[in-house]
Amino acid sequence: MTIAGRGALVTGGGRGIGAAAARRLADRGVRVVVAARSTDQVESVAAELREAGTDAWAVTCDVAEPTEVAAMCRAAAERLGAVDILVNNAGVATSAPVAKLALEEWTRLWTINATGAFLAMQGVLPGMIERGWGRIVNVASVAALRGARYIGGYAASKHALLGLTRSAAAEVATSGVTVNAVCPGYVDTPMTDTTIANIVKRTGMEASAALDAVLATTPQRRLISPEEVAASVAFLCDEEARSINGQTVVLDGGATGAL
Repeated sequence: MTIAGRGALVTGGGRGIGAAAARRLADRGVRVVVAARSTDQVESVAAELREAGTDAWAVTCDVAEPTEVAAMCRAAAERLGAVDILVNNAGVATSAPVAKLALEEWTRLWTINATGAFLAMQGVLPGMIERGWGRIVNVASVAALRGARYIGGYAASKHALLGLTRSAAAEVATSGVTVNAVCPGYVDTPMTDTTIANIVKRTGMEASAALDAVLATTPQRRLISPEEVAASVAFLCDEEARSINGQTVVLDGGATGAL
């Protein structure tokens, strides 16, 4: 049993974890639609996959806009024939004390990290249920499992995404569809680069010292690679993972396990 020939939609697919997940699925013979706000980035990833022999398409979409998410889901279904796999990876992060977090920023975090994934799930779930097969993997964060200083808005939005994952999984448990989440710690992506830059700006640290401070929170003292996260995403999409539903795969080098 194989997922070769299935069709996948990957949001936030222009770089980082999303691009790595698209590549890993393509390696397994999955046809892929990559979506993100940056047309140039998703076009580049799709072209790379096509050059490697995979059917791949790019769709520009801002998941903060409901009409764009609906259009993305329609376009993916048209190109793939059916969306069998959805990887909700699009996300943003910010850093601010709760007392100083602007409502506008709070809303942006929730809209992209939680509502965008919710809308994409609504767009593809009916077809998955009707066909009796589907895989949804939501890219959350260790911030979905615990709080920390200065990430109240981000952590709250990722907690919401994890709650959505578990509730949807319960609803589809007998349908042949599974819904799971991956929760990575600090990953070697532009989002972490932004975190480092914010620490430098807030504290005056050198960038290398800021990175050391981040790594000090991880038992393995290293950043996780996007490919490591992509491997877990792809595993959860496998036929062999059909009994894994409503679960959270944590990739943090043991940080949360040590609590």
